[in-house]
Amino acid sequence: MGEMKKFIAVVLALAMTLSLAACGGSGSGSGSAAQSGGGASGSGASSAPAANTGKIKIGVSIWSSTDVLGSQSKKMLDAAAKALNVDLTYVDQGHVSEKVTASVETLCAAGCKGIIICNSADSEMTSAINTCNSAGVYLAQFYRAISKERSPQVYQMAQAAPYYIGTVHEDEVLNGYNLANILIKKGKRYICLEGWTVGDATFLNRWEGYKKAVTEWNNAHPDDKVTLTEPVYANTSAEEGASVAKSFMNSHPKMDALIVAGGGGDPLVGSVGAIKNAGKTGKIAVVSTDFLPDLGQQLKTGGMTAESGGHFCDPLYAFMMVYNAVQGKYKKPENSFYEIKFPYIYVSSTEDYENYAKYFVDSLPYNEKELKELANLPFDELNKKAQAVSIKDVQTRHGGA
Repeated sequence: MGEMKKFIAVVLALAMTLSLAACGGSGSGSGSAAQSGGGASGSGASSAPAANTGKIKIGVSIWSSTDVLGSQSKKMLDAAAKALNVDLTYVDQGHVSEKVTASVETLCAAGCKGIIICNSADSEMTSAINTCNSAGVYLAQFYRAISKERSPQVYQMAQAAPYYIGTVHEDEVLNGYNLANILIKKGKRYICLEGWTVGDATFLNRWEGYKKAVTEWNNAHPDDKVTLTEPVYANTSAEEGASVAKSFMNSHPKMDALIVAGGGGDPLVGSVGAIKNAGKTGKIAVVSTDFLPDLGQQLKTGGMTAESGGHFCDPLYAFMMVYNAVQGKYKKPENSFYEIKFPYIYVSSTEDYENYAKYFVDSLPYNEKELKELANLPFDELNKKAQAVSIKDVQTRHGGA
């Protein structure tokens, strides 16, 4: 049965390659993202197998390489791949479970020696790990971590799996806690919650943080309680984000704040637009995760109250883990795996955002020399570099004032 699945995966990958070739003429030197759930697309000079170019080939399974956070992640990964002469292949899977698991099969069949993945639910990692173990392909997660509490069997599987190398993720409970407290301290007492995908591991952790902040406040202030609604889900599109925000405004007349939990940035764009169209910009406070490209302007006009983000270097560190594993430099820890908790940057003023934009948007936070240095670090040192990422860190490294 395992051989048959591998054979089918190879046939599917070949079919998708031929179909992409039939659409030729649209590619560029840096590659273009595959359609959601579609075939793989390369970001190197060629989409040919790594054996023909002498490059290590690493696959990227991502919800989208074209939305706000996805495109920032891709830009950083492409810079690292160029610096290290690595061939990157992307598959956009839209956080649809069937497409997430299929993306791993596609990338393995395409000849990748390692894969980094932003999955949705922990359950998807069972298939992803099994596929990579069978193919001898190293696997690491970015923006995600398997929950030891909610998914103990999957977690134990990851510990024992010879090719699951590790995870890079954020402290999402703390992130949610901090964002909810920003609203509470600003006097907001009726907070509506917009999620993106039901059961998404990262959303569940952020939601835990939101609820923790509200519960703490309500226990300490029984006469001044905060209401946090149950989540309504917008998936990963601006249209659905706008629809959810409209529904909240119609259904909750006391609403004075909105948490857009995430989803890559597009749901937030739709939600902020809907609030503006309703004439409630500045009246409904909005916090979220995943920086908007016009965050500075949104903070100035009151479209946004605060946002956490700047974490698009998270997949860079997952890439470095897999890159070193493929080269034999990082060995799988016995009955364990590598883990990096990546820090968030919090922005709540135009001045904050101007500093962030200067060092993270106008130019990348790592240059070619620094990327090559990261690739040669032992894991403990790599982890320290990740923990240190901040606006001040980049200012120091790049000679800022």
